[in-house]
Amino acid sequence: MKIGFNKPFLTGKETKYISEAVASGKISGNGMFTKKCHAFFERNYGIQKALLTTSCTDALEMAAILLNVEEGDEVIMPSYTFVSTANAFVLRGASIVFADSSQYNPNLDVSLIEELITSKTKAIVVVHYAGIACDMDPILELSRKHDLFIVEDAAQSIDSYYKGKALGSIGHLSTFSFHETKNVISGEGGLLGINDEYFNERSEIIWEKGTNRSAFFRGEIDKYGWVDIGSSFLPSEVIAAFLYAQLEQLKVIQEKRKKIWNRYQELLGPLEEKGFLNLPSIPEYATNNAHMFYILLSSIEQRNAMIEFLKNDGINAVFHYISLHGSPFYRDKHDGRDLPNADRYTNTLLRLPMYYELEISEVEFIVDSIKRFFNE
Repeated sequence: MKIGFNKPFLTGKETKYISEAVASGKISGNGMFTKKCHAFFERNYGIQKALLTTSCTDALEMAAILLNVEEGDEVIMPSYTFVSTANAFVLRGASIVFADSSQYNPNLDVSLIEELITSKTKAIVVVHYAGIACDMDPILELSRKHDLFIVEDAAQSIDSYYKGKALGSIGHLSTFSFHETKNVISGEGGLLGINDEYFNERSEIIWEKGTNRSAFFRGEIDKYGWVDIGSSFLPSEVIAAFLYAQLEQLKVIQEKRKKIWNRYQELLGPLEEKGFLNLPSIPEYATNNAHMFYILLSSIEQRNAMIEFLKNDGINAVFHYISLHGSPFYRDKHDGRDLPNADRYTNTLLRLPMYYELEISEVEFIVDSIKRFFNE
């Protein structure tokens, strides 16, 4: 049996909608399917304004521009995250102040944030790792107290909630990913969520290469020109059409993914009880969108041995982020604080295969393989 780590799922309507987009005569972006995708996020998740982007990376870069991040500013974020979270703000000249993860899950430890805030702090970027919400109330309180912007990196968080509020609808700005490893996909693709009307007009300008083109096409102005910095952040209608076919089937996708996730949790529970590994921890205030299933092992050596063991059984399990504070690019710029929990996740977290077409019998095979690893 060969079980890959990920397999993109097609709902069946992607090529139909792409054909419709092509037939419409407008495939350059911000057409019919782009607007349908925007409406989906605004209607279903209470995001005040949504803008599709070519990637979550682009959405983060738009956020950094919108916040006027510049040299001398500091941005607080978790170290245990993908490089794009930091890169977007480094590109604007900011210094990154890394926060350690919680001991309970890879999200940042909220209790450590306030001591990192200085007069130079511009924003706090939270990453809802594995679609599990950070504890947002105390973070919002810090935002009000210190006059800081909150950006939610919700790359993995579609259809997940914090105290009944959709992730991506809470911070001033938020970003989503539709990379082929996510719950809904468009190959590459992302979305910027705007929850403060102050950013509405400028977000469209940055999105449209620094021009007021969107306002022109709505008939609000008689000509458009270059009015701000920006870039070509909006995706083509082909990407939007593919994505919309996925969004239409989100409930079906989520139902199946949750069945897979719950089966992993059920079957691996006895191993956690015996102290062999740790399973994902979901706080009371958070929901689970079944984006990924991971286990935590005792050491990097044990994890490497587990990867090799599973590989010999035809199972492709992968480790995840390498903490950014220890990366070749940023280690000399980091302030030297130890971030033990971020390092622990770097060394011990292992992601198991997780995708729509994964069969329950394959989940059982994977778990049997993990059990044999500990027995041997």
